[in-house]
Parts: sequence; C-alpha cells; structure tokens
Amino acid sequence: MLCFKKSCNFTVVKKRLNGCLKYLEPKILWNKKLPCGKILDLKISGDNYDRLLLKNNLCDNLSSDRMCPHFDGKYNGKFDGWLSDFEIEELKHKVRTIGGHIIFPAHKKNGFTINQARGVSRTICDRFDLTLECIRCFYQEEQSPLYDTLMRYKDFFDLFIDFSGYIDFFILQDFTDEKKQIKFSLPCDNFKRSPLPQTVDEYKKYKMHTIDLINRRNKRILESV
Repeated sequence: MLCFKKSCNFTVVKKRLNGCLKYLEPKILWNKKLPCGKILDLKISGDNYDRLLLKNNLCDNLSSDRMCPHFDGKYNGKFDGWLSDFEIEELKHKVRTIGGHIIFPAHKKNGFTINQARGVSRTICDRFDLTLECIRCFYQEEQSPLYDTLMRYKDFFDLFIDFSGYIDFFILQDFTDEKKQIKFSLPCDNFKRSPLPQTVDEYKKYKMHTIDLINRRNKRILESV
C-alpha cells in the first residue's frame, strides 16, 4: 500500500488514468521505499513540454516521461493511413495515462539522457520494450544499444539493486514473463531488425499489445494505492 496525502485519493488517481491529471502522479506512486532500503522523496519543481521535472533526496533530478511511442506523424509520415483515426487516437490516449509514464534521470551526463538516447537510437526508436531489454541487459552486465548511456546513470539504477527490483518498484510486472524476460510488442532479434512496424498488421499488433500492457499496469497501479 502506498502512502499519500488525504487529498490524493482514489478519484484523483482514476482521473489521471483517463489522461486528466499529472501533477500528483509521481508523489502518489513513487514516494516509497526502494529495493535498496532508502525512501524516495520526490517534489515537482517544473513542468515543460508536458514533462515533469522532479527533485528528489537521493540522486540528480528525475523527470516523468512517456514510455511508449505511437509513431503517428513521425518518420516523414511513413505510417500515415496505416491505422484509422480512431485507432490512432485510442493509442495516443492510452500512452498518456499513468500506466504509460515512468521516471528517468532528467539531465545529461556527458551525452544524451536515457530518454533522449532511446529516442534517437535507430535500434530502439523510443520503444519501451526495447528500452526495458537494455535495462535488463545492463543489470546482467551485458551489452546493448543503450549500455553506455545507462552506465552513466548507474547511481540511479543502483537504487533498485537488480532488474527484479526495478520491475517491482515501477509496477512493470506485466511487461515481463515469470522468468523476467521481456514481452516484446514486436520481434527483437537481439536488436538486429528494425524496431519500427514493417507492415500494417505489425502496427496493429504493436498497438494492441501496447494498450493491453498499459491497461494491465493501470489496473495494478489502482490496486496499489
């Protein structure tokens, strides 16, 4: 059970699940005991471009970032017309809910931030499942497209001890199987294939899988508060 102020009630969280509230989300969800035994204490210090800047008591500033891309309007219009307007709006709405957000270190350390690096990487293209696979590899001391970036923020990842601690803290259990292997939205092939949908069917599969995972995470979040 998470602890939060009396005003931060179930109704407030439910509204955010419908895409209406963001300011109370990080404090409600993540101000709690970490796997390392320390207590994380977040305070919102800014809000730019729909991105919350979060001061905390343990490491450099963090930010609340959107996890999953919708691809609409990106890549020179490559995916225009692949999904109906309704399907696109359904995906966009879902990725903006609590279950579609996570916190990452906010500032650069001798290179891109994690969120920037996964966005510009041609082997990740902002996909969270591939990002999560990089984080899994990081804890196993295995190479990945984001290994060097993640290493610059080792102090942040040390707070969670290991990959299981990271998954449990951020309520990501539905993004992995019982062996803590990633449930990919599209095939990974050890980062060899393009991270982008290659066909309309793949785009639809990505959409359905992403919405399902976020729905499951939203449900876990509601049950945890």
